[in-house]
Amino acid sequence: MKKILILGIVASGKTTLAKQISQKLNITWYELDTIVHHETPHGRNKRTPDEQIAVIQEIDCLGPWIFEGTDRESYRCLWDMADTIIFLDTPLWKRKTRIFLRFIKQNLGIEKSHYTSDVQMLKMMYRWTRDFERNRVDFEKRLHPYHHKLIILTDNKNLELLDS
Repeated sequence: MKKILILGIVASGKTTLAKQISQKLNITWYELDTIVHHETPHGRNKRTPDEQIAVIQEIDCLGPWIFEGTDRESYRCLWDMADTIIFLDTPLWKRKTRIFLRFIKQNLGIEKSHYTSDVQMLKMMYRWTRDFERNRVDFEKRLHPYHHKLIILTDNKNLELLDS
């Protein structure tokens, strides 16, 4: 396992899992959100799909990697590039709870975020979650051709599955 893509919807535990695998395998991990929305001296800037792919290709040339994020068409090239794809399919009730707890923690200053944590963003996260569930069948169909390198986890605690 040298190139790992972790996919999941908001609050599924992708970042936590990426950090754990990164430490265990000593491989650098990247949040896809920071590739899409990168920091500039003037604030966050959204890269075009072509710019996103260029950054991904630069990172790929460096060797092993872990990318984690939600599913976006602009970086589905990673599905082919990865030797392992992990779909973190955390139960809906748990994701909804985590979204709310994250919102509270961010607004209390306990947890940092790369975005403005306000009510509008909270609503967006719930909308993305709802939309994902509505389109789950299509997502799973897109994953099917990659079944030979796909691991589906319902939580981010089953790292022993990754010992192979």
